[in-house]
Amino acid sequence: QVQLVESGGGLVQAGGSLSVSCAASGLTFSSYAMGWFRQAPGKEREWVAGISWSGSITEYTDSVKGRFTISRDNAKKRVYLQMNSLKPEDTAVYYCAADRNVGRVRIKDYEYDYWGQGTQVTVSS
Repeated sequence: QVQLVESGGGLVQAGGSLSVSCAASGLTFSSYAMGWFRQAPGKEREWVAGISWSGSITEYTDSVKGRFTISRDNAKKRVYLQMNSLKPEDTAVYYCAADRNVGRVRIKDYEYDYWGQGTQVTVSS
């Protein structure tokens, strides 16, 4: 049984920082690329960041480049998203997802195999 569980969400003021994490179980973690997605009220789910199986490749959507950092620890079977200089428009439910394929980091939600339940991040102005 594959399970992805996000944690670390909460309320933060604009300009502040927050880190969310995702703990994986029931899978060979290093065989998967990992991604973070988010969904704000009234909007479609959006790809935010991705990381290859080894962590050697990281990619980000333009709106978070320079502010967010994705990382992973294969020994701990965890993936992280460090979020700095947060803006109200970053408010969303943040989801981690696992992609069994290797190669380029992928950005379409239907290309991912497993999903967590999400954690709420709220940025106040």
